[in-house]
Amino acid sequence: MPAFETLTLDITDRIARITLNRPDAANAMNLALATDLARAALICDSDKTVKAVLITGNGKMFSAGGDLKSFATFGDETRLKIKQVADELHKAISTFARMTPVVIIAVNGTAAGAGFSLAMIGDIVIAAESAKFTMAYTAGGLSPDGSSTYYMPRLIGMRRTQELMLTNRVLSAREACDWGVVTSVVPDAELQASAMALAQKFADGPLHANGVVKKLLLCTLGNSLEEQMELEGREIANTTTTDDAREGIAAFLAKRKPAFK
Repeated sequence: MPAFETLTLDITDRIARITLNRPDAANAMNLALATDLARAALICDSDKTVKAVLITGNGKMFSAGGDLKSFATFGDETRLKIKQVADELHKAISTFARMTPVVIIAVNGTAAGAGFSLAMIGDIVIAAESAKFTMAYTAGGLSPDGSSTYYMPRLIGMRRTQELMLTNRVLSAREACDWGVVTSVVPDAELQASAMALAQKFADGPLHANGVVKKLLLCTLGNSLEEQMELEGREIANTTTTDDAREGIAAFLAKRKPAFK
């Protein structure tokens, strides 16, 4: 496993655990973290043993967003360097969105700016009760990145997106769940165990079928009904040829729990 400067990556028992690891800087997104995240995503995507990816943060915050302290030192190269950070972050997010393993985000504290953006890309998002969510971009005179203008309107609608992005309203974990930003909320002390239990569920599940669910949902809003049904038909036909489908059908007929590979 290659060394990382700003995060840790552990792959054990079909689960890849990525922990943002800049706690002294509130896990803020700088070029090093964005680059490490893109590399970690590529490793998870390339490792055929991985069936679930869990992303969380070390410390009291999930991520404070962009590292404005470092951005302020860029001088005449600000535009170039900020674009580099965004490009690496977007490379990571694109890989997480399109990889076959299910991606779980465990939001252990405040998710602001790019941290909020990153939180939304999970297939399943679990938040600690103490977690808070705020876009925060315009408060610093900046515009959103990290796929937030793609995911947020699709998850919560345009009006709520406009409110969050333009007013920087802070959502509690419970509000975020009610709005559809996160999947569920658990007590702080139970967050990591709950996230790992969910990761284990997917690690024991059908990799190909879960990956197809991700693929179909990613393109659904851009397709017509007939285009989407054609994809559904092709994909379900493809899945029937997999070992997981054969095992799933056999287990159903035998009235037993399936043992997916």
